[in-house]
Amino acid sequence: MERTQLTRDVDAIQIPGGHTLTLEKGWDVVITQSLGGTYTVQVPAYGGLFRIGGRDADALGKEATTAPAAAGGGLEEQVWAALKTCFDPEIPVNIVDLGLVYDMRITPEGDGQRVEVKMTLTAPGCGMGTSIAADARLKLLDLPGVRDADVEIVWDPPWNPQMISPEGKERLGMA
Repeated sequence: MERTQLTRDVDAIQIPGGHTLTLEKGWDVVITQSLGGTYTVQVPAYGGLFRIGGRDADALGKEATTAPAAAGGGLEEQVWAALKTCFDPEIPVNIVDLGLVYDMRITPEGDGQRVEVKMTLTAPGCGMGTSIAADARLKLLDLPGVRDADVEIVWDPPWNPQMISPEGKERLGMA
């Protein structure tokens, strides 16, 4: 955990609600997690947790980052790379390796592409779904050529631990 002060106003996603709002310059924050180029911060002045994207990391005094591009890959590879930077704030494994992403489609839209993702959560009662989906959508919209993105939470089939990739199981100590 690291305490810092916002150096400028910054848009953040409320956890678990998934609503975007502006955190104000000068507010004290505590960085509670930094995974996938995204920061989870606790904001005592406002109350609660918020997610700040890597492109806005400079507001935290960190180096700003953008969504990683897959080396030499096309848009599909870039989409999967971006999704691998999305984490449940409570689990240190990305949503792809957790087996939460069930479907991904890319379709032409105007002068760009639309990305549609269907994903689930580890449990129907998980309150983090809206914020995870919002984080994934914003990261997809950062990709070159993506004009629109939709991340839908689905419940069929139900998730189970066998869906975790070998990399995810290793990270969780299940290997």
